[in-house]
Amino acid sequence: MGVDGGTTSGEGASPTHADPQAPSVRPAEPSRPRHGPWYPLTIAVWLFCLLVTALLLFSPVPFGFANRSLHLVLDSVDACIALFVAYLLHNRFLRGWRLQDWLLTEAMLLLAVAGLGLSYILEELIGVRDGRLNVWLPLIVRVSGAVLVLAAALVGARTAPRVLRRWTLAAPALLIALCWVVLWGVRDALPVALDPPPDDTVTPLITGHPVLLAIQAAGAACFLVASVSFARQAARRDDELLRWFAPAFTLAAFARINYLLFPSIYTDWLYTGDLLRTGCYLLLMIGALRELQHYWSDQTRSAVREDRRRLARELHDGLLQELAYIRIETNGIPPGSSKRHIADATERALDEARAAVNALGQVGDESLGFVLHRTARELAERHRVDLEVDLDDSIQVDRDQRHALMRITREAVLNGVRHGGANNVRIQLERDNGQRRLTITDDGSGFDWASASATASPDGSGGYGLVSMEDRARGLPGELQIRSSPGEGCVVTVTW
Repeated sequence: MGVDGGTTSGEGASPTHADPQAPSVRPAEPSRPRHGPWYPLTIAVWLFCLLVTALLLFSPVPFGFANRSLHLVLDSVDACIALFVAYLLHNRFLRGWRLQDWLLTEAMLLLAVAGLGLSYILEELIGVRDGRLNVWLPLIVRVSGAVLVLAAALVGARTAPRVLRRWTLAAPALLIALCWVVLWGVRDALPVALDPPPDDTVTPLITGHPVLLAIQAAGAACFLVASVSFARQAARRDDELLRWFAPAFTLAAFARINYLLFPSIYTDWLYTGDLLRTGCYLLLMIGALRELQHYWSDQTRSAVREDRRRLARELHDGLLQELAYIRIETNGIPPGSSKRHIADATERALDEARAAVNALGQVGDESLGFVLHRTARELAERHRVDLEVDLDDSIQVDRDQRHALMRITREAVLNGVRHGGANNVRIQLERDNGQRRLTITDDGSGFDWASASATASPDGSGGYGLVSMEDRARGLPGELQIRSSPGEGCVVTVTW
């Protein structure tokens, strides 16, 4: 029994006679399509932030205004988005147990609480508005979140111990409680963090306590390094959420730089830093929504694959077994035309059932060359013919085209083997003058093409399934050509 190893177009292909028990060699499949590196988007955000900062420094146009209500609205929106992203990251952590997801979850929780909860509790419920505790506590919690973002960017895809699941909420709660207790104990010794905002909003001023400015600078550095690291990881990994983290944290970094020029985050003033910070959370929201979309798409594909596997098992264990039993029973029927028709019909039904099982077992990213090679090898082993395959693996088709070409190949090979008694079959896939062409050649007895086409029927009971092959070829869209005559073998060509 001859089976080939598969050659690429342009190389000489010769039939080989392999051991039927030898494992098949899977041809190279196209890699899973990846989105291109997202360096351009991150660089564009960097340039935008540099432009905004330059305008902040040199523009004579006023760039800020006092509006406590709008400031509260932006803080609320940012905090809600951070909580939503934290929830999404926590679920990613439970699915993959990656340390990076856990650290990002903790970071988002800290940033959300610092952005709204702490300020509201301190200023509205406790009445602390002296520019000490109500500034230093949220500031320390924010920079802790920035440090965790940096840590998440640096750890990559390492696996986390599952015990961290218990600390998802406890860890940030303990950190905030510890900071609160320490700062509350020394609240009278805390320096005033911010100078009163100036009336002139044209020229930005580096104002505030030096420690506050240093902490803001540290937070900016953490976000900048994390941005670069996430951009590099997004270029290597097919992770939808990471693609948006790089530009988002670039905005977060430049928001801190803008806060160095005018720390409006702890005042009623709205400046460019607040807008850049909100832009960061909007990008995080886009990334989270895209991640959800991909998650549910993957879940749908997994469910479809499972149903296909289940149906394939049912066909294999039920229909195929019954058809095989019928074929065995036909051996007891006296020779005659009825026996031949029953045997032929049973064989065709078996082939159709096997084709259905194979189709259900296919995955969406299999190349045409791989599918044709697998089909040819299966037929060669079953019918004990010498097979020569010459495939151009660079030819790509969609799922429906791949299935149609596989069925045409099966039909052509089976016609040559069963009706023509072929001992050698050659399958060639190539490009020719901008078109793609599949050719199946056999050395069987051939047939009268004119009479066969006149008696052809769609169900394959007459005309060797020629109508079915023609219909599939037209659906590509393409053209089917058959050249055959008695004693000359047969050549089936599909061009599309």
